[in-house]
Amino acid sequence: MAFKWLKRNKRQPRSEPPGKQQLPEQIEREQFQHPQNQYRRPPESNADLSHDLEIEPSETRERIGYFKRLKKRLSKTRKSFSDGFDKIFSGKNKIDDDVLEELEELLITSDIGVQTTIDLIQRISNAKITDIAELKTVLQREILSILKSHPRATAAFKSTPHVIMVVGVNGVGKTTTIGKIAAAYRAAGNSVLIAAADTFRAAAIEQLMIWAERADAEFVKHKENADPAAVAFDAVAAAEARGCDVVLIDTAGRLHTKVNLMEELKKIKRTIAKQIAGAPQEILLVLDATTGQNALSQAKLFNEALNVTGLALTKLDGTAKGGIVVGICGALNVPLQYIGIGENIEDLRPFDPEQFVEALF
Repeated sequence: MAFKWLKRNKRQPRSEPPGKQQLPEQIEREQFQHPQNQYRRPPESNADLSHDLEIEPSETRERIGYFKRLKKRLSKTRKSFSDGFDKIFSGKNKIDDDVLEELEELLITSDIGVQTTIDLIQRISNAKITDIAELKTVLQREILSILKSHPRATAAFKSTPHVIMVVGVNGVGKTTTIGKIAAAYRAAGNSVLIAAADTFRAAAIEQLMIWAERADAEFVKHKENADPAAVAFDAVAAAEARGCDVVLIDTAGRLHTKVNLMEELKKIKRTIAKQIAGAPQEILLVLDATTGQNALSQAKLFNEALNVTGLALTKLDGTAKGGIVVGICGALNVPLQYIGIGENIEDLRPFDPEQFVEALF
């Protein structure tokens, strides 16, 4: 059925460049204390921000507050789904091939992706559903199953410094994401060092320095147009000498199809590994949700070149096609670690599949 729909609806691939990153005008120091989940550092070891999540009873109300924000920020996607479901099921009282074909079209146009959609429709067909009212529940369950198929690792840092190499094309929100992650690690009691290894983009170093100051993180930079691998090497060496827990390394982000970019990133990765065995422990790829299927193609290329360990999906509040979350989780063997639903510090959070699905429907 997917191929019938594709034949009828040939579309040109998206080529719009992601919008330029904006830094918030004002962020007060106290904003860096997560008002929701506090990531607490175990007595014996460093806390891993996206992994060992503890929520105390006193924080339950704040967690609910985040869920309300998540639901509000996903309103465009939810309305798209809701309107689509109403159109498909209006006047129908049984599930037939026509209903499944219309549902398939809705899922594909929501950027869930062709292959993931085919898999979902097959699962629904195998469930032998005859009741229209039950179909939505089954769809939720199957989407949740996809989102939970690649869970985040739960182990705390095995060693320090824990090096996170952050990659992604320009405009996806790498600088902001690094600043927010750094602030959250600092709020958890970890010492953080940020490295400005994107030495070519105008104002990249200055923007990152602002975030480092706000997050109370140490900062390593070289002159403009310096060798990015040299910056990474010095940052890791400085982190070892100063006893830092976490190192966040910003990298260049020209077009992901450019061979030179991928070779440069591979060089940075090799340089870090020479300095610390097993590092970088994480390679975090930042993607812009508003670019839809382009984000998926970026993820595939970066993953092939670098063996990405985790994803951060930003700007989910700015798209009506939040189905890209399902598409990425269904197509890649890489866990989605963070989602961004706004400008504020607390709007970048570890990905919670149950919350996401509940907010989506």
